[in-house]
Amino acid sequence: MEKSKKILLVDDDVVLREMYAEIFQNANFEVIQASDGLEGLDVATKEIPDVIFTGIVMPRMDGFDMMEALKKTVMTANIPVVISSHMGRGEDQDRAKKLGAKDFIVRGITRPIEVIERISSIFIEAGKEYKLEFNPFALDAQELAKDLHFEASFLCLECKEKLVLNMQLKDPQSRTFDAHFVCPKCGWEAK
Repeated sequence: MEKSKKILLVDDDVVLREMYAEIFQNANFEVIQASDGLEGLDVATKEIPDVIFTGIVMPRMDGFDMMEALKKTVMTANIPVVISSHMGRGEDQDRAKKLGAKDFIVRGITRPIEVIERISSIFIEAGKEYKLEFNPFALDAQELAKDLHFEASFLCLECKEKLVLNMQLKDPQSRTFDAHFVCPKCGWEAK
């Protein structure tokens, strides 16, 4: 079983932080918390979380200053940071991008399940491959066979095994893939 990812929640809004703590715990994350950027920096240095989910406007040190400070230490420089903002202003999104934020989530617009999906996608590496069974008689499969000059049953030309759809993840954030048909038995690939 895969080890749960450790997420550091940094926000001065206790109610919001507790709400997200529960959401992330229910999604099998190990949750640690900090009430502002200064405490977040301290906790991140001690705990080395897998990801940091932080607000922007906080007392003592805001989320952007915390990100800048994290970059100055070798141990914390590569921890992915996701910004959570209730405003979603363009200048904040630009600054977050310049500082290397992995994502910018606008509270109130982004559903909790989508927050989990977007943060989880950070840990999926580009290039990962998936093999999927393909139904040659469902939806537009027959039209695809005709357009690609495939046999209508989608059988391998070499060994007559049923082809599978091989999908290689190009970009986890946008969920885009390269896809091609392969034979799971002999390795033939549709080129």
